[in-house]
Amino acid sequence: MALYLEHFGLKEPPFRITPHTDFFFTGAERGATLEALIYAVLHDEGIVKVSGEVGSGKTMLCRVLMERLPSHVDTIYLATPSLARDEILEAIGDELGLALSGKRTAVALRELQEHLIGRYGEGRRVVILIDEAHAMPGETLEEVRLLSNLESSRHKLLQIVLFGQPELDVTLAQPGLRPLRDRVTHAFRMRPLSRPEAARYVSFRMRAAGYRGPEVFTPRATALLQSASGGLTRRLNILADKALLSAFTESSHAVIPSHVRAAVQDSEFAAVQPRRRARTFAVGAIALAAGLALGLAAQWIWLTKPRPAVAAADAVPVSAPQLAAVVPPEPPPAQSPQRAPPYLSAEQAGRLQRYSPAGHRLLAERIAAARAVLDRAPDDGYSIELFTTDKSDPGRMERFLVRARDFVQLGELFIIPIEEGGLSRLRVVYGEFPTRDQAAAAEKRLPPRYQEAFRTELRSFSELRSQI
Repeated sequence: MALYLEHFGLKEPPFRITPHTDFFFTGAERGATLEALIYAVLHDEGIVKVSGEVGSGKTMLCRVLMERLPSHVDTIYLATPSLARDEILEAIGDELGLALSGKRTAVALRELQEHLIGRYGEGRRVVILIDEAHAMPGETLEEVRLLSNLESSRHKLLQIVLFGQPELDVTLAQPGLRPLRDRVTHAFRMRPLSRPEAARYVSFRMRAAGYRGPEVFTPRATALLQSASGGLTRRLNILADKALLSAFTESSHAVIPSHVRAAVQDSEFAAVQPRRRARTFAVGAIALAAGLALGLAAQWIWLTKPRPAVAAADAVPVSAPQLAAVVPPEPPPAQSPQRAPPYLSAEQAGRLQRYSPAGHRLLAERIAAARAVLDRAPDDGYSIELFTTDKSDPGRMERFLVRARDFVQLGELFIIPIEEGGLSRLRVVYGEFPTRDQAAAAEKRLPPRYQEAFRTELRSFSELRSQI
């Protein structure tokens, strides 16, 4: 494995199947769903449901949610869905330091409520994250409904998030579970990745693992990965890892379709056919985030414009022999491509680091994201400049970012500090686009408020870097 990492210039394996929160991919509405979940937990939004196919990233989302919640929120993670009705109360009591074992349900619920009221009075919140909820017995789900009823005179005392496979939707549709179904205030679907999203996902994981240089996976290779995996991230990770190993054995620094075919032949995905079901659009996360400001939901429409998305029902994995029909073979390069240096010079990177966000979390994250995108985006890539301001006060920019979450995916906003004449300025750009035409199309889909307030400009990454 050490040789494998050294060969590709990696600090750690990029495609582990165990959840590693440093590798959380915010594309394909994952970032928006996370923001929406945090909002729901902090604003007494009742029961929230997250569903998706096996390997679609639900557990990763759950782990990241646990990390991102504020320190005053106590999380209880239940990963054993087969708990009986009384066992789930005991498990929650154990997590909170309560001895509820052997007590009648009514007594246990009363003691739990009194304890939660005490925590609420201390300014603390409690959220229960239930993984694999689709496998829960009906009686246990009824207990979950009773738990959701625990409240003070004005506030919910427990927030509950259910993570499960699509069978959870079928279970909740049963007439006997209507009371629980009616308490689900928000529902999100983890959809499979489309081809462009799969390409961005693979690139993101490689760079999160320390890779610097031109893309290792060719476009045809990532197209094959998406087709064979059905866009499901766990399968994609397995195939991408095996494809890297195949390239390594040939001393190649590029992963081409033949390496992916070898990975597929070594896997058993073709024998598994995804279940067909009605198509569900994954826009709930965006709608909830926009709901922070009443009347602004329509401005999210630009984020849900038709784009190349793949519904799980349409993402049928193919066998190794069929892959040749999906994408024609790509001849191997005459020689392994030389790894290019990062696009940012040491001087430019130093200038970006000189601006201090003064402890403002969102601003620090968006500056770090700007450094990353400026370091990886090619010269002929484009972004949309929203505005450049002399008002470089960190607090002011932090407030802008807080409001911006109501209109756009924050993960697509980049803050670039600029030094000019001894003064600091801040440039705010949106998105990372391969071509000018794609950036221009996205510019037309910006929220109406942004189109009215800002004189947007298309900027190449070459131009953005040159003006740091």
